[in-house]
Amino acid sequence: MSVVRKPHVSEAVLDSSAILAILLRERVSARVHDVLDGAVMSAVNFAEVLTKIGEANDTFLQEAEALFALFDRIEPFTETHARRAAGLRRRTKEFGLSLGDRACLALALELGAEVYTADQAWAQVEVGCVVHLIREPRDSVQ
Repeated sequence: MSVVRKPHVSEAVLDSSAILAILLRERVSARVHDVLDGAVMSAVNFAEVLTKIGEANDTFLQEAEALFALFDRIEPFTETHARRAAGLRRRTKEFGLSLGDRACLALALELGAEVYTADQAWAQVEVGCVVHLIREPRDSVQ
């Protein structure tokens, strides 16, 4: 994957929880599937997904690699991202957001992008970017 930026009208940043939800075949909104092609992910979240699937089996690894092949790029975690993620701690601490969560949000803020996550706690956080929760409600019709 390349870190060379392609021009996009709008980019989608994916949290590791979104990829894991897809791999675990949870009910997710069609919207997340629509943004996979050309999506962006922080290297921190990429490491989280690889760590989780490394604990599972080779089928998950193959499926994850197929998903990652759709991505535009994996963004390095830079000093700027680190400073922004650290700055988000105060506003997100009470909601339990991890460093990985804040790395994802820092990238979305830098890119002016919307972020996609399966983590419900993000709906309560106001950090300056649009957050899409990707899990479908349990009572939705398939």
